[in-house]
Amino acid sequence: MEQDKKKKKIGFNIIKSDPTDGHGGYGVGALSLDNISPVFVDVTEGEAFVDIGAMHARSVVEKGIKFLPNKEEVPNGKPFWLVWVTIDRKPEGPYYAGVTACEMTVDREIRRGYKSLPEHVNKMDKSLKRHIMVEHMDDASKGILVNFLKNHNADMWKNSSQELKAGLGEA
Repeated sequence: MEQDKKKKKIGFNIIKSDPTDGHGGYGVGALSLDNISPVFVDVTEGEAFVDIGAMHARSVVEKGIKFLPNKEEVPNGKPFWLVWVTIDRKPEGPYYAGVTACEMTVDREIRRGYKSLPEHVNKMDKSLKRHIMVEHMDDASKGILVNFLKNHNADMWKNSSQELKAGLGEA
C-alpha cells in the first residue's frame, strides 16, 4: 500500500485580527502591518496625507523617481517627511502609539530624489514597536503633522502619549 505523504507548506502568517485580543494562540504578540499607515508631510505645500502605496515605495511622491543615497545629488529636491504612524488601543480607546519620521526629497524635473532606504525600513519597524521618533523634524513640519493627527481623530490624539505630544511641540 502506497501512502501519499502531504508536506506541510510554511508560508507567511497574516494576522487580520487583533493579535492582543486574548485568544492566546499562534501569533500572539506578532507585529501586524494592519495598524500602520504612511503619512506624507509636504513641507512646501504645508499639508499632510496618507498614501498606502508607500508601504511598497509606490506612493504618488515616489512613483517615477530614482532615489539616490546622497542628499547632495538632489540639490533642488522638494522636502517631504514620510511618517510611519502606528495605531493601538488601550482602555481609554485607540491612540497614536508609534510615530517615526524619515526625511525624503524629490526633484520631479530631473526625476531624482533622496531617501535612505535602510532608515525608512528601520523607522517603520520602530513605529510598529511603539517608538516615538520625531524630534529631528523641523517645527513647521511638526505643526503640519499635529494638525493632521488631530483632524484625523481628536480622541486618538487626546489618548496619545505625552512623549508624542512633547516631541511634536504640543506638551
